[in-house]
Amino acid sequence: MLIANPASRRGKRLARHAHHALASRLDECDVLLTERPGHAAELASTHGGGYDAVFVLGGDGTVMEVAGALAEEKMTIPIGVLAGGTGNLVARALGIPLSVDKAVPALIDGDEVVIDLGRTDTGRRFAIAAGVGIDAAMIAETPSWLKRRLGVLAYVIMGSRAALRAVVGGELFEAQVTVDGIAHERRVAAVMIANFGAVLGDRLTLGPEIHTDDGLLDACLFSPRSLGDAVRIMWRMYRRDFRSDPCVLYVRGREIRIETQPVKPWQADGELMGMTPFCAIVEPLALRLLVPRRR
Repeated sequence: MLIANPASRRGKRLARHAHHALASRLDECDVLLTERPGHAAELASTHGGGYDAVFVLGGDGTVMEVAGALAEEKMTIPIGVLAGGTGNLVARALGIPLSVDKAVPALIDGDEVVIDLGRTDTGRRFAIAAGVGIDAAMIAETPSWLKRRLGVLAYVIMGSRAALRAVVGGELFEAQVTVDGIAHERRVAAVMIANFGAVLGDRLTLGPEIHTDDGLLDACLFSPRSLGDAVRIMWRMYRRDFRSDPCVLYVRGREIRIETQPVKPWQADGELMGMTPFCAIVEPLALRLLVPRRR
C-alpha cells in the first residue's frame, strides 16, 4: 500500500510518479490519498493489516502519522519512506535517496531495521528527535514560500538566524531537564531529545553513542555563552568530536521531561507540537523500516 499526501511539497504529480515506480516493481500496489491532517494515521490503522508493507509519500509529519498508528496498533508491517516534503529528516537519517526513482528499488531490494520510537505525553511519536529552542524557532519561523523555493536550505538559513539571535541577542532560556527522575538545570539555547545520532544525512551529529535500538533516548543540552562557544559546538558536532565541554551536556534515559522558563514552543521531527513543558518516553523497537541495503 502507498499512502500519499497530495498536499505536501510536489503534491499529486509526485504521488502518481511514486505509484508508477512501485507498480513497475511489485505485483500489486494500492494507493490511498490523504485528505486532511490525521488522515494518514486513520488509513494506516484501518487498512495496514492487509498489506505486506506500507510506503509513505509525504513530509515527516505524514511519515510519523503512519509510524505512530502502526506502533499504536502494534502492527509489525515495515514502512518504506519516500521523500515528499521539505526537510525529509526521516529519509535523510535512514540514507534513503530523495529521488523516488532511486528510492523505490533501493527499498524493495534493501534491508529491514527495527528502531525505537519516542512517545510524548501528547501522544505524538517521533523517530529522529524532539526539541525546544533553536530547532523549534527554525520550524516556527520558516515561511512556506521559502520552503517551496529552497527546500531544506530554507531551514538551514532560518536555523542559522535563530542560532545567532539566541547567542548574540541573548535569547537563552532556563531549562530543567529531568531524566529518569534526576533533574539537570541549565541556561540553554536548545535542548533536544534524540533517538537518531545524526541529522541532515549525517552532516550534523547530535551526540556521542546515540543508537536507535538501545531502548534509550538521549537528552542533549546546548548552552553556548558566546558566538565562539556556538561555533566550537557546531564544529565539534560536524567533526563528531565529543570531548568534555562546559557548554554541552548529554544525559541518557528512558523518560525525559523538559520544562522551560519562559514557556517555549517545541517540535518533534520537524512539526510544531505546542508549548513546554512536555515529556517523552522511549518505546523500544516499536517501528520496522525498509532501508537501502547496507554495504
